[in-house]
Amino acid sequence: MTRINDNQDRPTIGITMGDPSGIGPEVVVKALHDPHVRALGRFVIYGLNEQLAYAADQIEVEPYWFRVPHDSTRTARRIVENVVVLDFDEFDGFIQSPRRPSKPAGVASKIFVEEAIADALRPPGQPRHLDALVTGPICKQAWQMAGFRWRGHTDLLANRTKAKRHAMMFVSPRLKVVLATAHVPLMDIRNVLTIGRVFDTIDLGWEACRELGIENPSIAVTGLNPHAGEDGCLGDEETRLIKPAIDVARESGINVQGPFPADTIFIEAAAGKWDLVVAMYHDQGLIPVKLLGWDKAVNYTLGLPIIRTSPDHGT
Repeated sequence: MTRINDNQDRPTIGITMGDPSGIGPEVVVKALHDPHVRALGRFVIYGLNEQLAYAADQIEVEPYWFRVPHDSTRTARRIVENVVVLDFDEFDGFIQSPRRPSKPAGVASKIFVEEAIADALRPPGQPRHLDALVTGPICKQAWQMAGFRWRGHTDLLANRTKAKRHAMMFVSPRLKVVLATAHVPLMDIRNVLTIGRVFDTIDLGWEACRELGIENPSIAVTGLNPHAGEDGCLGDEETRLIKPAIDVARESGINVQGPFPADTIFIEAAAGKWDLVVAMYHDQGLIPVKLLGWDKAVNYTLGLPIIRTSPDHGT
Protein backbone atom coordinates (compact mmCIF):
# COMPACT_ATOMS: atom_id res chain seq x y z
CA MET A 1 0.00 0.00 0.00
CA THR A 2 1.26 3.49 -0.82
CA ARG A 3 0.23 6.68 0.90
CA ILE A 4 1.37 10.17 0.06
CA ASN A 5 0.47 13.51 1.56
CA ASP A 6 1.11 15.76 -1.44
CA ASN A 7 -1.52 14.36 -3.83
CA GLN A 8 -3.91 17.31 -3.54
CA ASP A 9 -2.25 18.90 -6.56
CA ARG A 10 -2.31 15.69 -8.56
CA PRO A 11 -5.32 14.61 -10.62
CA THR A 12 -7.62 11.94 -9.26
CA ILE A 13 -8.04 9.28 -11.95
CA GLY A 14 -10.83 6.73 -11.80
CA ILE A 15 -10.13 3.31 -13.33
CA THR A 16 -12.87 0.77 -13.94
CA MET A 17 -11.60 -2.79 -13.66
CA GLY A 18 -13.62 -4.10 -16.60
CA ASP A 19 -15.08 -7.59 -16.89
CA PRO A 20 -14.17 -9.67 -13.80
CA SER A 21 -13.65 -12.73 -15.99
CA GLY A 22 -11.41 -10.91 -18.43
CA ILE A 23 -7.93 -9.45 -18.57
CA GLY A 24 -8.87 -6.18 -16.86
CA PRO A 25 -7.70 -7.03 -13.31
CA GLU A 26 -4.27 -8.12 -14.54
CA VAL A 27 -3.87 -5.07 -16.78
CA VAL A 28 -4.80 -2.66 -13.97
CA VAL A 29 -2.47 -4.31 -11.45
CA LYS A 30 0.45 -4.32 -13.90
CA ALA A 31 -0.11 -0.74 -15.05
CA LEU A 32 -0.24 0.77 -11.56
CA HIS A 33 2.59 -1.41 -10.26
CA ASP A 34 4.94 1.01 -12.04
CA PRO A 35 5.90 3.65 -9.44
CA HIS A 36 6.43 6.24 -12.17
CA VAL A 37 2.79 5.82 -13.21
CA ARG A 38 1.57 6.00 -9.62
CA ALA A 39 3.51 9.24 -9.14
CA LEU A 40 1.41 10.93 -11.83
CA GLY A 41 -1.79 11.11 -9.80
CA ARG A 42 -4.13 9.56 -7.29
CA PHE A 43 -5.96 6.48 -8.55
CA VAL A 44 -9.36 5.07 -7.61
CA ILE A 45 -10.12 1.58 -8.95
CA TYR A 46 -13.75 0.52 -9.31
CA GLY A 47 -13.86 -3.26 -9.13
CA LEU A 48 -13.24 -6.33 -7.04
CA ASN A 49 -10.43 -6.43 -4.50
CA GLU A 50 -10.56 -10.24 -4.62
CA GLN A 51 -9.89 -10.31 -8.36
CA LEU A 52 -7.16 -7.70 -8.16
CA ALA A 53 -5.41 -9.51 -5.29
CA TYR A 54 -5.62 -12.78 -7.23
CA ALA A 55 -4.13 -11.10 -10.33
CA ALA A 56 -1.34 -9.63 -8.19
CA ASP A 57 -0.57 -13.04 -6.72
CA GLN A 58 -0.45 -14.62 -10.18
CA ILE A 59 2.18 -12.15 -11.35
CA GLU A 60 3.98 -12.15 -7.96
CA VAL A 61 3.22 -8.54 -7.06
CA GLU A 62 2.49 -7.38 -3.51
CA PRO A 63 -0.83 -5.49 -3.29
CA TYR A 64 -0.06 -1.77 -3.15
CA TRP A 65 -3.54 -0.36 -2.70
CA PHE A 66 -5.95 0.57 0.09
CA ARG A 67 -9.35 -1.18 0.07
CA VAL A 68 -12.62 0.56 0.89
CA PRO A 69 -16.07 -0.99 0.35
CA HIS A 70 -17.74 1.06 -2.36
CA ASP A 71 -20.89 1.57 -0.29
CA SER A 72 -19.08 2.43 2.94
CA THR A 73 -19.63 5.78 4.66
CA ARG A 74 -15.84 6.09 4.52
CA THR A 75 -16.12 7.02 0.83
CA ALA A 76 -17.93 10.23 1.79
CA ARG A 77 -14.70 11.55 3.32
CA ARG A 78 -11.42 12.26 1.58
CA ILE A 79 -9.15 9.21 1.31
CA VAL A 80 -5.51 10.24 1.07
CA GLU A 81 -4.02 6.92 -0.07
CA ASN A 82 -2.52 7.13 -3.53
CA VAL A 83 -4.21 3.99 -4.87
CA VAL A 84 -7.67 3.06 -3.57
CA VAL A 85 -9.86 0.12 -4.55
CA LEU A 86 -13.57 0.76 -4.17
CA ASP A 87 -14.53 -2.84 -3.60
CA PHE A 88 -17.84 -4.16 -4.91
CA ASP A 89 -17.47 -7.32 -2.83
CA GLU A 90 -21.10 -8.31 -3.31
CA PHE A 91 -19.89 -9.65 -6.66
CA ASP A 92 -17.04 -11.77 -5.29
CA GLY A 93 -16.67 -15.35 -6.55
CA PHE A 94 -15.38 -14.86 -10.09
CA ILE A 95 -12.01 -16.45 -9.27
CA GLN A 96 -13.61 -19.88 -9.57
CA SER A 97 -15.76 -18.93 -12.57
CA PRO A 98 -14.94 -20.01 -16.13
CA ARG A 99 -13.18 -17.36 -18.23
CA ARG A 100 -16.08 -16.72 -20.58
CA PRO A 101 -18.90 -14.19 -21.02
CA SER A 102 -21.61 -14.36 -18.36
CA LYS A 103 -24.57 -12.38 -17.12
CA PRO A 104 -23.10 -11.81 -13.62
CA ALA A 105 -19.86 -10.46 -15.12
CA GLY A 106 -21.85 -8.17 -17.38
CA VAL A 107 -23.87 -6.84 -14.45
CA ALA A 108 -20.74 -6.26 -12.35
CA SER A 109 -18.68 -4.50 -15.04
CA LYS A 110 -21.62 -2.25 -15.95
CA ILE A 111 -22.08 -1.20 -12.30
CA PHE A 112 -18.36 -0.37 -12.01
CA VAL A 113 -18.72 2.01 -14.96
CA GLU A 114 -21.98 3.55 -13.76
CA GLU A 115 -20.55 4.43 -10.36
CA ALA A 116 -17.36 5.82 -11.88
CA ILE A 117 -19.34 8.03 -14.27
CA ALA A 118 -21.43 9.33 -11.36
CA ASP A 119 -18.26 10.24 -9.46
CA ALA A 120 -16.70 11.91 -12.51
CA LEU A 121 -19.79 14.11 -12.75
CA ARG A 122 -19.55 15.22 -9.12
CA PRO A 123 -18.51 18.85 -8.58
CA PRO A 124 -14.83 19.51 -7.91
CA GLY A 125 -14.12 19.59 -4.21
CA GLN A 126 -16.36 16.68 -3.33
CA PRO A 127 -14.40 13.73 -1.85
CA ARG A 128 -15.39 11.33 -4.64
CA HIS A 129 -14.90 13.71 -7.56
CA LEU A 130 -12.78 12.32 -10.40
CA ASP A 131 -10.69 14.50 -12.68
CA ALA A 132 -10.63 11.83 -15.39
CA LEU A 133 -11.82 8.31 -16.10
CA VAL A 134 -9.98 5.34 -17.62
CA THR A 135 -12.13 2.34 -18.54
CA GLY A 136 -10.84 -1.23 -18.52
CA PRO A 137 -12.01 -3.82 -21.06
CA ILE A 138 -15.58 -5.04 -20.84
CA CYS A 139 -17.26 -7.86 -22.77
CA LYS A 140 -20.07 -6.60 -24.98
CA GLN A 141 -21.61 -10.07 -25.10
CA ALA A 142 -21.75 -10.16 -21.29
CA TRP A 143 -23.53 -6.80 -21.27
CA GLN A 144 -26.06 -8.16 -23.74
CA MET A 145 -26.53 -11.29 -21.61
CA ALA A 146 -27.25 -8.99 -18.67
CA GLY A 147 -29.92 -7.20 -20.69
CA PHE A 148 -28.08 -3.94 -21.39
CA ARG A 149 -28.65 -2.30 -24.79
CA TRP A 150 -25.43 -0.30 -24.90
CA ARG A 151 -22.93 -1.26 -27.61
CA GLY A 152 -20.08 -0.26 -25.34
CA HIS A 153 -18.64 2.35 -23.00
CA THR A 154 -18.84 5.25 -25.45
CA ASP A 155 -22.60 5.16 -26.02
CA LEU A 156 -23.25 4.74 -22.29
CA LEU A 157 -20.95 7.63 -21.39
CA ALA A 158 -22.56 9.92 -23.97
CA ASN A 159 -26.00 9.13 -22.58
CA ARG A 160 -25.11 9.49 -18.91
CA THR A 161 -23.24 12.77 -19.46
CA LYS A 162 -25.94 14.12 -21.79
CA ALA A 163 -23.39 14.84 -24.52
CA LYS A 164 -25.04 16.37 -27.58
CA ARG A 165 -22.36 14.94 -29.86
CA HIS A 166 -19.41 12.63 -29.35
CA ALA A 167 -16.75 10.71 -31.24
CA MET A 168 -14.01 8.16 -30.69
CA MET A 169 -10.50 9.50 -31.25
CA PHE A 170 -7.34 7.39 -31.19
CA VAL A 171 -4.03 9.01 -30.35
CA SER A 172 -0.72 7.26 -31.03
CA PRO A 173 2.83 8.44 -31.66
CA ARG A 174 2.46 8.18 -35.44
CA LEU A 175 -1.27 8.57 -36.09
CA LYS A 176 -4.27 10.41 -34.73
CA VAL A 177 -7.60 9.16 -36.04
CA VAL A 178 -11.20 10.06 -35.23
CA LEU A 179 -14.20 8.00 -36.37
CA ALA A 180 -17.36 9.35 -37.99
CA THR A 181 -19.10 6.09 -37.07
CA ALA A 182 -17.91 3.58 -34.51
CA HIS A 183 -19.70 0.42 -33.41
CA VAL A 184 -22.04 0.26 -36.38
CA PRO A 185 -22.43 -2.86 -38.56
CA LEU A 186 -20.82 -2.31 -41.95
CA MET A 187 -24.11 -2.78 -43.81
CA ASP A 188 -25.74 0.00 -41.74
CA ILE A 189 -23.11 2.71 -42.16
CA ARG A 190 -24.69 4.32 -45.20
CA ASN A 191 -27.93 4.65 -43.21
CA VAL A 192 -26.36 6.56 -40.31
CA LEU A 193 -23.76 8.68 -42.13
CA THR A 194 -24.95 12.27 -42.63
CA ILE A 195 -23.43 15.63 -43.49
CA GLY A 196 -23.93 16.71 -39.90
CA ARG A 197 -22.27 13.61 -38.50
CA VAL A 198 -19.20 14.03 -40.69
CA PHE A 199 -18.97 17.73 -39.85
CA ASP A 200 -19.31 17.11 -36.10
CA THR A 201 -16.50 14.57 -36.26
CA ILE A 202 -14.23 17.00 -38.11
CA ASP A 203 -15.08 19.78 -35.67
CA LEU A 204 -14.59 17.62 -32.56
CA GLY A 205 -11.30 16.32 -33.92
CA TRP A 206 -10.09 19.85 -34.64
CA GLU A 207 -10.95 20.96 -31.09
CA ALA A 208 -9.20 17.91 -29.63
CA CYS A 209 -6.02 18.52 -31.61
CA ARG A 210 -5.93 22.09 -30.35
CA GLU A 211 -6.36 20.82 -26.78
CA LEU A 212 -3.39 18.53 -27.43
CA GLY A 213 -1.27 21.55 -28.33
CA ILE A 214 -1.57 21.64 -32.14
CA GLU A 215 -2.40 25.27 -32.91
CA ASN A 216 -3.65 24.84 -36.49
CA PRO A 217 -4.16 21.12 -37.09
CA SER A 218 -4.19 19.81 -40.65
CA ILE A 219 -7.00 17.32 -41.12
CA ALA A 220 -7.53 14.75 -43.86
CA VAL A 221 -10.91 13.11 -44.40
CA THR A 222 -11.28 9.68 -45.96
CA GLY A 223 -13.92 8.60 -48.39
CA LEU A 224 -16.35 5.80 -47.61
CA ASN A 225 -16.04 3.88 -50.85
CA PRO A 226 -13.04 2.42 -52.71
CA HIS A 227 -10.95 5.16 -54.35
CA ALA A 228 -13.11 7.71 -52.50
CA GLY A 229 -15.93 6.94 -54.90
CA GLU A 230 -14.12 7.80 -58.16
CA ASP A 231 -16.37 10.87 -58.69
CA GLY A 232 -19.52 8.84 -58.21
CA CYS A 233 -18.52 5.77 -60.19
CA LEU A 234 -18.12 3.65 -57.03
CA GLY A 235 -20.69 5.31 -54.79
CA ASP A 236 -22.06 8.79 -54.15
CA GLU A 237 -21.51 9.24 -50.41
CA GLU A 238 -18.37 11.26 -51.07
CA THR A 239 -20.12 13.87 -53.23
CA ARG A 240 -23.47 13.73 -51.41
CA LEU A 241 -22.35 13.68 -47.76
CA ILE A 242 -18.62 13.91 -47.12
CA LYS A 243 -17.61 16.75 -49.45
CA PRO A 244 -20.43 19.05 -48.26
CA ALA A 245 -19.38 18.43 -44.63
CA ILE A 246 -15.79 19.31 -45.51
CA ASP A 247 -16.95 22.50 -47.22
CA VAL A 248 -18.89 23.57 -44.12
CA ALA A 249 -15.86 22.86 -41.94
CA ARG A 250 -13.57 24.87 -44.21
CA GLU A 251 -16.02 27.80 -44.13
CA SER A 252 -15.79 27.75 -40.33
CA GLY A 253 -12.01 28.09 -40.48
CA ILE A 254 -10.89 24.48 -40.10
CA ASN A 255 -7.85 23.38 -42.11
CA VAL A 256 -9.36 20.24 -43.64
CA GLN A 257 -9.14 18.53 -47.02
CA GLY A 258 -10.60 15.47 -48.71
CA PRO A 259 -12.22 13.11 -49.24
CA PHE A 260 -9.16 10.98 -49.93
CA PRO A 261 -8.91 7.25 -50.73
CA ALA A 262 -8.48 5.49 -47.40
CA ASP A 263 -5.94 3.00 -48.74
CA THR A 264 -3.30 5.71 -49.23
CA ILE A 265 -4.04 8.67 -46.95
CA PHE A 266 -2.75 6.92 -43.83
CA ILE A 267 0.68 6.60 -45.44
CA GLU A 268 0.89 10.39 -45.66
CA ALA A 269 -0.49 10.81 -42.12
CA ALA A 270 2.04 8.36 -40.66
CA ALA A 271 4.79 10.30 -42.42
CA GLY A 272 3.66 13.50 -40.67
CA LYS A 273 1.79 15.34 -43.43
CA TRP A 274 -1.53 15.30 -41.55
CA ASP A 275 -2.16 15.88 -37.85
CA LEU A 276 -5.46 14.00 -37.90
CA VAL A 277 -7.37 11.65 -40.16
CA VAL A 278 -11.17 11.51 -40.03
CA ALA A 279 -12.20 7.96 -40.95
CA MET A 280 -15.72 6.95 -41.90
CA TYR A 281 -15.97 3.67 -40.01
CA HIS A 282 -14.35 1.57 -37.30
CA ASP A 283 -12.01 -0.77 -39.14
CA GLN A 284 -11.08 1.81 -41.77
CA GLY A 285 -9.51 3.94 -39.05
CA LEU A 286 -8.38 1.36 -36.51
CA ILE A 287 -6.47 -1.05 -38.73
CA PRO A 288 -3.72 1.52 -39.41
CA VAL A 289 -3.77 2.78 -35.80
CA LYS A 290 -3.35 -0.69 -34.34
CA LEU A 291 -0.85 -1.74 -36.97
CA LEU A 292 1.44 1.20 -36.18
CA GLY A 293 0.70 1.75 -32.49
CA TRP A 294 -0.86 -1.36 -30.99
CA ASP A 295 0.68 -0.99 -27.53
CA LYS A 296 0.83 2.82 -27.44
CA ALA A 297 -2.45 4.14 -28.84
CA VAL A 298 -5.11 5.57 -26.53
CA ASN A 299 -8.83 5.90 -27.11
CA TYR A 300 -10.02 9.41 -26.17
CA THR A 301 -13.76 10.10 -26.16
CA LEU A 302 -14.52 13.52 -27.62
CA GLY A 303 -17.52 15.69 -26.80
CA LEU A 304 -18.03 14.62 -23.18
CA PRO A 305 -18.01 17.04 -20.23
CA ILE A 306 -15.53 14.69 -18.54
CA ILE A 307 -12.19 13.24 -19.62
CA ARG A 308 -12.43 9.56 -20.56
CA THR A 309 -9.73 7.38 -22.07
CA SER A 310 -9.16 3.66 -22.56
CA PRO A 311 -6.68 1.31 -24.24
CA ASP A 312 -7.05 1.44 -28.02
CA HIS A 313 -8.06 -2.21 -28.20
CA GLY A 314 -11.01 -1.65 -25.84
CA THR A 315 -12.84 -4.94 -25.45
